[in-house]
Amino acid sequence: MNVVINRIKKGIDLAVLNAAVWTGNQLMPAAEAVGMCAGKIVFVGTTADLRDLCGPDTNIFDAGGRRVVPGFNDAHLHLEQGGRMMRSLDLRPARDEQDFVRLLAAHMKNIPPGRWVTGGNWDHEAWPGGKLPGRRLIDALTPDNPVLLRRVDGHAALANSLALEMAGIRRETPDPPAGRIVRDPHGEATGMLVNQAQAPFQNLIPEPDEEDIAASLDDAMQHCLACGLTSVQGPMPESVFRIVQRMHRQGRLKIRVYAWSCIETLDSLCQSGIEAPIGDDMLRFGAVKFFVDGSFGAGSALLFEPYDDDPDNCGITHYDEQALGEMVCRADAARLQIVAHAIGDQAVCRILNALAQAVTVNGKRDSRHRIEHAQLVRPQDLERFAELGVLASIQPSHATDDMRWIERRIGARVAHSYPFKSLVDAGAGIALGSDWPCEPPDPVRALHAAVTREACGGGPPGGWIPQEKVSVEHALAAATNGSAHAEFQDHAKGILAPGYLADMVVLSRDPLRAPPSEIMETQVDATILGGRVVCER
Repeated sequence: MNVVINRIKKGIDLAVLNAAVWTGNQLMPAAEAVGMCAGKIVFVGTTADLRDLCGPDTNIFDAGGRRVVPGFNDAHLHLEQGGRMMRSLDLRPARDEQDFVRLLAAHMKNIPPGRWVTGGNWDHEAWPGGKLPGRRLIDALTPDNPVLLRRVDGHAALANSLALEMAGIRRETPDPPAGRIVRDPHGEATGMLVNQAQAPFQNLIPEPDEEDIAASLDDAMQHCLACGLTSVQGPMPESVFRIVQRMHRQGRLKIRVYAWSCIETLDSLCQSGIEAPIGDDMLRFGAVKFFVDGSFGAGSALLFEPYDDDPDNCGITHYDEQALGEMVCRADAARLQIVAHAIGDQAVCRILNALAQAVTVNGKRDSRHRIEHAQLVRPQDLERFAELGVLASIQPSHATDDMRWIERRIGARVAHSYPFKSLVDAGAGIALGSDWPCEPPDPVRALHAAVTREACGGGPPGGWIPQEKVSVEHALAAATNGSAHAEFQDHAKGILAPGYLADMVVLSRDPLRAPPSEIMETQVDATILGGRVVCER
């Protein structure tokens, strides 16, 4: 408290007045004003009291009665990939195969022969019939260019014939472990590659240079700030992390980042002695990401029972249960935070089993291990999250996007899919994110999806699986303090209270008072990071 008092004596740098403040702080849930000094919050209370503390050098932000909330924290996105997608071919607007071809043809006009064509973000489930595309759809457009266009979830990709030839994928090529080469009735590769079947292209597609990566990161950070995000979390290859570090040293990091490493670095991480998490207020590191399975869209999420629309398929797993348990125990023993991608019910059960094994072997601690997505969870596994102290990192927009087709894929099991309210009721810690570029990084979109279970344009009436709706307060808490807790930073950010980082957002509408159906009309009027207005609409 003495630190806060001393800062107030030094003066208020920025005062947000006349606001409807939702603090997220149970000790003081509402306020009218927030005062900031040296990047921290030093006052939360009434406008009249804060005015008395303001000096001639204080910057005044009059909120005019608008809603102010803590800065949003996206618990799961791909920062550099999101920025790169903003600068590359985006096929998400395609509503059928003809649209897909039209957008690709327009893009090819500016591509010289020989250059790789990448990007994608296409979603065949948005097309009539939901048929997967094949290489013959694009071969005529791309005879002189190798092509790899990823599906929106990244777990499947379409290659043209030239790219398949360069990767050595032929009729006789076997499916790789944890991957599938989709074939036509005659056994020929269609060009569709699921999960690890995309691996051969990693060494073929030229890596972007450092200047391109930095430009993608700049674009991504600015876009996130405009969406009201002050913190983001996600996986980051070493090459990208080095550039992010350099940008931080140069004062060019615009947003707070919590970076995760990939499973391929587990050996070196365990030997390094790094204990999660390390870093400062702007850039931190300390988690390792595991992939347990794939995705529903690619038909590779791991299920206990076969897919309803593909009776010979139960999905794909990256590791057998013994290997998964051993790796989880090693990472946990090294005190690394485990971030596990698990979508199908069997994948969720397997990672919970592995995390339970780690507790038995290494003892229980405040590990805050996380399951990312958790899109299908058996009722008997829900309470295991709280029992093991495992957090659920969820992306509500996936539910309202996938609801168009998921029942066709998993049938009656849909009743247990995207179980947001069930996880809350079971006592699990919840963090909210977007999985950008799979979904837009707009937190308002995630709030709307979590609260209404409806598409952005509305419907179905009453929401899809409405018993899984959560309140606006629950959604806001998960998108702020819940995400901060998931990165071991709930002592420093995620609520508006003296001593916390001065990160907050001014909203054009009040989602706490407006009808839930109108949440999507909310815009971010201003984003404040570290006590500075860094983005204003």
